[in-house]
Parts: sequence; C-alpha cells; structure tokens
Amino acid sequence: MMKNKKILQQIEDLKGRRAYEEKKAAKLGFGSLYAFFEHKLQESALAAETTAAQLERFRIKKKLAITAKTEEEKSCGCC
Repeated sequence: MMKNKKILQQIEDLKGRRAYEEKKAAKLGFGSLYAFFEHKLQESALAAETTAAQLERFRIKKKLAITAKTEEEKSCGCC
C-alpha cells in the first residue's frame, strides 16, 4: 500500500506539523496520513489537468475569433 516515495517524504518532512495533519486527516475521514496525502496529490494532479484543458479551450476560442475577424475584413469581394 505505502509505495509512493514522494508521499512518504512529505510525511517525514512534517516534523512538528505531523500531529496537526493527522488530526486534519482524521477529521476529513481518512484512515491514515498516507491516504490523506495521496488524496491531496490526486487532487492537485486533477486541478493541473483541468487548468491545462481550460487553457487549451481558450487558445482554440482565441484562434477562432482571430480567423472570424479576418474573414469579416475580407467580405467586400472586390479585394
């Protein structure tokens, strides 16, 4: 179960905040501190993925707006 070295390192680095994080994890219903940090890591990965998708949609909309604007400028037919 406890395989992720990044999570284990985070737990080791807590030192004085370990009791606080354990209480927080118990309050949120996690069985262990490892499960709590694993969940936080998954949430941050999901948030990064969502942000990347939003940026991609914005780029596409921007590109479409630019092409629509250039088409409007060339609508007279004489040019």
